[in-house]
This record gives sequence, structure tokens and C-alpha cells, in this order.
Amino acid sequence: MVVKRPCSPWVPYYDPEKCSNGYTLFTPLNGAVAWLIDMEGHPVHCWNMPYNPGGYGKLLPNGNLLYAGMDIDGPIAWAGAAGGYLLEIDWDGAIVWQHHDPYQHHDFCRMDSGNTMYLGMVQVPEELVPRIQGGRPGTERDGVMWTDYFREVTPEGDTVWEWYAYEHLDFEIDTIAPLIGRAEWTHGNACFVMPDGDILTTFHHLDSAAIIDKKTGNIKWRWGKGEMSQPHDPTRLDNGNILIFDNGPQRSPGATPGGAGEPQRPGGPMIGTYSRVVEVNPQTNTVEWQYVADPPPSFYSPNISGAQRLPNGNTLICEGAPGRIFEVTPEKEVVWEYLSPFYARRHGTRWERAVFRAYRYPAEHAALEGRTLDPDQLEFTLREKPFGKERAMKERLQRLGY
Repeated sequence: MVVKRPCSPWVPYYDPEKCSNGYTLFTPLNGAVAWLIDMEGHPVHCWNMPYNPGGYGKLLPNGNLLYAGMDIDGPIAWAGAAGGYLLEIDWDGAIVWQHHDPYQHHDFCRMDSGNTMYLGMVQVPEELVPRIQGGRPGTERDGVMWTDYFREVTPEGDTVWEWYAYEHLDFEIDTIAPLIGRAEWTHGNACFVMPDGDILTTFHHLDSAAIIDKKTGNIKWRWGKGEMSQPHDPTRLDNGNILIFDNGPQRSPGATPGGAGEPQRPGGPMIGTYSRVVEVNPQTNTVEWQYVADPPPSFYSPNISGAQRLPNGNTLICEGAPGRIFEVTPEKEVVWEYLSPFYARRHGTRWERAVFRAYRYPAEHAALEGRTLDPDQLEFTLREKPFGKERAMKERLQRLGY
């Protein structure tokens, strides 16, 4: 890719010779617009969405955007990355498919069959709550605990497969990390359907990644307890390894990052908490590659975030909380960096620019074939955010018949 114009101020560094060049898709959590940018940080396309993101959006091979929108009136609006609306939007912004499940959250996956798999929340049966171990005592939500389900639906919205965590997890093994509240048992945050149909996920509250055998419902692989802290976004690589964003907010005090294949080593200097990206071999449960910054605390996102292995072997990392997206080589050299400029006010006074995930698409990707990707030809208009309080109130009154 030839650099045609100077980089935007939001790209402080770009080495075109070492990058896996293409276009990067991301959705600021504090807006209702999905942006596609070039390597210089210039927007080349955007989708104005009818709902604030319940996480993020991803491109389908046909060029449509699969997106989760937040149901602000939903029963789990209090939960992290609550969604409710799954939408498929064409290149020009028209809704071509939608599915409403008020309990959907975090993640989803369009399958080769055309069906869609997604995560949802469900209450743990009351009689099982006392058997769930860990977490801060007495922090259930009004005495209730929630957990996750996976659901597969057809394009017509019919459910063809379901999995409920409380039916398959192990009460002795799958325990909540010590400082986390007990409103949720698992807090699943990923839905990656593997080529054999099994489901790869991460359970934030359990500090673990897992593979669910779709045929039996059993957990066929677990990893992370004592190794990771509140991870996100596992993906299966072509070599069979698993790439995971290890957030690290409750990493062991004094832990220092080991080399590839080494676990965290307690008892080292107090360097503070930090995030890392790990590539783990599920056959041996060894870390074969990892990215840790120098110094480690300079790369840290306590929540959200993700990582994508790129065609040339580089890794695109979304450091979600600060809205930083960057690319590193296998040798861990940063060769591209983008800082999201989309700030918004949250919680009254705090400003944030969080990004749940980001994806890089090569120019030859099927979704981009024949598309106009010229920053000079991009047209977009500013509008009132669709999730503002006044509009939200009007929509609620309309639904009630007023």
C-alpha cells in the first residue's frame, strides 16, 4: 500500500513496510457510528447506527456489517456490553436482517450455515446459587445470580441450539475470582465458533478461556485459572493455538511477565498491573508467544479489548479502555498506532474514548471488493445521538401508546 497523504494526527506512528496493510474497523462505545479507516487514520466509510453499540460490529464477506445494538429498556441494561438488537446493515446503511433478544450481550458470530450464534444472560436457578463459590459474599443482585447461555438462530429467528452454563460448569473448578461481585457467575464475553462447530469463549469472572463441545455441551478445554485475569476475545489461529487478550486487573501482586511458554512468576518486583496478549497451545497449555509492553504497565486495559492475528504474522491489538489500537510484529515491535479521537462524556464528568474491539481487513478482502475507499469521497453528517435521554423518553412513550 502506498501512502497517498500525510497521516492523520491520530496515527502517531506507521511503518508501511512492516505492517499488514489494509483498513481498520472499529466502533467507539460512546457513539452510534462504525468507522472504517485507512492506514493513515483517515475515515473511508462509516455506518450510522440506530442504536448505541452493545459491543461492536464486524464485516461479513458480502460487505455488510453485523452489529449489536443496545436495548436501553432491556432487562440487562445494567450489565456490561448489554446488547439486545443484532443487526445486519448493508454498505449503504439499510437494515437487511435483525434479531431482537433482550438478553443478548457482548458477542455474536455469523456461521457458515447462515445462522447466527450469540451470547445471552440467564438467571441461575435459585437452588444452585449456594453451590457457586468465590466472589464477594452478599453481592448478588437482589439475591439473584446471572450466568450465560449460547443460542444459535436461523435467519428467520428460530432457535436451533442452546447451551446454558449452569447445566455444564463445574462448581468446584469454575469459581469466581475473589474481588468480583456475585451478580454474575461467569460474565462470558466472547463467542467464537470454530471450524468443527465447537465454541471458544472467555469467562471474565472465572479468569479462564474454554472450548464447549457443541455435540455434548461439555467443556472440553479450560485454561487460565492462575495464569490470566479477566480475559477477552479468544480466537483460534490457523496453527491451532488460541490467541487471547489477558486484561490483568487482578493479576497476582508482584507478578512479572515471563517469556513465551512461561507462566506469570509471583514474587518479582512490584511493577503494577498490566495487560498482555498471549498465544497458548491448547494441547500443552503453554504460552508460545506473548506481547507485554516495556514497561509492562504502559499497556493496560482493565476491561473490553481484543487481538487479531494478521495475514503477515503481525498482531492487531485493541487496548480498549483508552481507545488505542496498534499493530506489533512477532518480534513485538510496534509498527502502527491509532488513538481514537472519539471522546464522549460518561457518568456525568468523566470523559472516555473506549473501543470494544477492532478488526483489520486487507484491501483484497471480499467485503471491500469494488468499494469506494477514498477519504476525499466520504460523506457523513452530524446528527443527534440516537440514545440521548430526550429521544429515549419519546421512544418509550411511543411504545406505551402515548
